[in-house]
Amino acid sequence: MPYEHILVAVDLTEECDPVIKRALGLAGDVSKLSLVHIVEPMAMAFGGDVPMDLSQLQQQQFDQAKERLDRLITKYPTLKKEHSHLTYGQPRQEIHHLAKEQNCDLIVVGSHGRHGLALLLGSTANDVLHSAPCDVLAVRLLKNT
Repeated sequence: MPYEHILVAVDLTEECDPVIKRALGLAGDVSKLSLVHIVEPMAMAFGGDVPMDLSQLQQQQFDQAKERLDRLITKYPTLKKEHSHLTYGQPRQEIHHLAKEQNCDLIVVGSHGRHGLALLLGSTANDVLHSAPCDVLAVRLLKNT
């Protein structure tokens, strides 16, 4: 039985191309495909204790992400702008929220397949997998050497 609504979580780097291609292959002509990119609040990267106002930098980061998302939609004509989502927050929470809100039955994410310390620290793909409201497909991304 094909998936009806696939949510593709992208990081807006060139590494997201295999993730999008896999999702498009699964979607075929039947499934609805939505894209999401989450911009993490800069204060989260610094543990929340930032002695300066980062709002202007955060807005620049959001604007750049919007431009990259628009370019990605142009690159893949089957993707629809009205099915793309750009938001602030913690990736796992925002992806799960959107998947529930949009009644998605599959989330597709990229995975580097990290081991050791990187595995202990976690990854977005690993975070999304746990407590996901639907199936999750982690697309293996090749390391750039």
